[in-house]
Amino acid sequence: MELVANAQLRRAMERALAADAYTKRIVSLVGDLARTGLDLANPLLVKREQCQRVAVLVLTANRGMCGGYNSSVLRLAQARIKELRADDTDIELYVSGKRGISFMKYHRVPVEESFDQFDHKPLFDDVSNLANRYLEEYLSGKLDRLEVVYTKFLSLSKQYATVETLLPLSEMTDEVEQESGSASQLATSYEFLPTPASILEEVVPMAFKVKLFKCFLDAAVSEQVSRMIAMKAATENADGIISNLTTTYNRARQSQITNEIIEVVSGASALE
Repeated sequence: MELVANAQLRRAMERALAADAYTKRIVSLVGDLARTGLDLANPLLVKREQCQRVAVLVLTANRGMCGGYNSSVLRLAQARIKELRADDTDIELYVSGKRGISFMKYHRVPVEESFDQFDHKPLFDDVSNLANRYLEEYLSGKLDRLEVVYTKFLSLSKQYATVETLLPLSEMTDEVEQESGSASQLATSYEFLPTPASILEEVVPMAFKVKLFKCFLDAAVSEQVSRMIAMKAATENADGIISNLTTTYNRARQSQITNEIIEVVSGASALE
């Protein structure tokens, strides 16, 4: 299982790293467009004053044996749900992964919808279909904010559970700027063809879809890292148990042989 996780990790990490630069660039581009000073109003960039309905998407794994990967995400999701309920906010809970689905069912937490098709290799088309639903609900006013609880991948030695706000997009662009450093001090000049509105209609929804897809990719690669580490530890523990059992067996066998020799010698002495 360690070797399988290692092989899947390499493929998942290649996909996550390949999407990382594109995701940061397109999100920062949306932020640049929002700061141009032009009349580029887009409902996906506007933060609503009253947030009454929040969708929370929790990304977990379909399988276990991956250390504390699932438990850390679920603990954070529980804490976030508790905070939202304390503010009298209506919550729509969406859970991806069989482990998360079982956890919510066991704790009797109502789930709006659950998904188990996003395994270690999520597809952009599947994530895009899910993103379109959130976009429609947000634009229609049924949804005021979308938060994603998942494990963020930074490197092989660092992954951590986090909560990120993907809708409205203005909060997402602020987070990307904080990660990459301060915002650009120089105003960027853009030429829009055919019109700024038509460009935003394409770029803004795509930025959201790409960022959501990156969350799924990070969750997938973090799962494989956790599973590889857990299986490596299990292998080392198994080797230690085998070594201890072998030592115990050899001592018991040696003790039995010694007792048999003593009995033979004692019998021979008695015959003399």
